[in-house]
This record gives sequence, C-alpha cells and structure tokens, in this order.
Amino acid sequence: MSSSPAPANQPANSPAPQRRRSTFGRNGLFVMAACGIVLAIIVALQPSTYRVSRSSLIDAPAERVFSKVQDFRAWKEWSPWYGLDPKASHTYEGPSEGVGAIYAWSGNDKVGAGSMTLTQCHPYETIDMELKFIRPMEGVANVRFIFEPTGDKTRVTWEMSGQNGFVGKLFCLFVSMDKMIGGDFERGLASLGSMVNGPTATQPATTNAAP
Repeated sequence: MSSSPAPANQPANSPAPQRRRSTFGRNGLFVMAACGIVLAIIVALQPSTYRVSRSSLIDAPAERVFSKVQDFRAWKEWSPWYGLDPKASHTYEGPSEGVGAIYAWSGNDKVGAGSMTLTQCHPYETIDMELKFIRPMEGVANVRFIFEPTGDKTRVTWEMSGQNGFVGKLFCLFVSMDKMIGGDFERGLASLGSMVNGPTATQPATTNAAP
C-alpha cells in the first residue's frame, strides 16, 4: 500500500509539525538556560556585604539616651516596629540590660520573627548587638549604636551591617536595603529623641553596600 501524499500546501520533504515544535522547544530551553546563566553572573557580581546607617542629634545627655537603648524592654517606647503587630509576642532572657540581654519576637509578615543579643557595651559610647532573622528570610546581621556627646546633646548613630549570600544578593537586585531599613532607623531615632527629651534633628549618613 502506498503512503498518503503530502498536503498540497506542504512540500513532501518539509519537516513535520512535531519536529518543528520540538526544535522550538529546544530553542526555548536554550534561551531560558542562557538567561539563567546571565542572571547568576549578575547576582554573583553584586556586593558581598551591606551597611545601613542613620544619625540623629538628640537633645539629651548620652547617659539618658544610652539607658533606653541597652534595655530591650524600653524599646517598646521608641522602636519603629513595635506597633506594626499588636498581637506579636515579645520575650526577654538574660539580664534586664547590658551584655547578655536577649530579646526575641514573633509576629505577622510585617514584623516577622527573630532575636537580638547584646554582645558588647561601652557605657555612653557604643552598644553592639547580634541580630538574627528567622522570618520572612533567615539571616544574621551586626547592629551598632554610637553615642557622641555634642555639647549638652548627643549624636546617636544606628548602624546595621552583614554579609550577602546568593539569596541576599538576588534580593538586593530588586530591593534597596538602605531604602527598606533606613526609613525605619530614622523613625526609630526620632521616637527615641522625643521620648528622652523633646524633638530631634535627623540626618541620614552615607549608606551604600560595600563591595
């Protein structure tokens, strides 16, 4: 029995539709793989560290401001994140203030979950903390508060820095850490200044992801 002739609009030696679809599929996979490689290279070239810093001149002596930062229980009076979830849980471990004090929280998507541990404390000069994020993304960051007396006022600098792994680099391609965190730092410092002694003058510091 002879085979059926090819349709009038299709040459007898032309590729079958299935072969064309297969070719297009392979080409699509090749393009997707090439895009993935380019994206991976772009992400790999992003800075491996980040740093966010904000400063505020507070109308109060250093010892008064210092005491409200080293005591995690006092953070509910000025922290920019406390009011984001009234139902969030807050727990405290270790000493009430100073080295070894631990504060942990867990709440909605706006506040996530994590903990802070006060690791170093130089009275009226610096406070260092280790910040661990659990949700929405795991990570570890270093936090430092610097207190600089300026006459009868105090310039307080709030800094956060850390390492960027692949996921962190990918995240920073679309979201600026400085814009995302810097505004919270400004609001927190303004609240801290208002709480301890009247208005504050907030001044952003130079903040860029370090290479």
